[in-house]
Amino acid sequence: MNVHPNPQIIKHEGQPLFVVLVLPYAEYLALTKEDDGDDLTIPWEVSKIALVQKKSLIRAWREYMGLTKQEVAKRAGISLSGFAQIEANKRARPHRSTLLKIADALGVQLGQLQPQEERKK
Repeated sequence: MNVHPNPQIIKHEGQPLFVVLVLPYAEYLALTKEDDGDDLTIPWEVSKIALVQKKSLIRAWREYMGLTKQEVAKRAGISLSGFAQIEANKRARPHRSTLLKIADALGVQLGQLQPQEERKK
């Protein structure tokens, strides 16, 4: 990011709270674009569960974190049966918004729930 002159500092009771900058729109887009997933990492333990035990990455993350299906479904705001189907790979293509909810519930990025070949699509 380029350095932008004349930042405005907003204070409350003498303490700085916010800095306001004029940011070119192209830079804003570059800063807020979704990660392409090339630099995402997955712990060895998660990979081992997924590859050796032949489980989905979603299930591998859930088990690695010691969570139940019910806990993840509730955190994601989706039904238990829907989550179970997604986790078991019974639903071929869940909605992206649903996958984002699951990623958020697990505290991971979307790309960490998808095999690398799927991230490129």
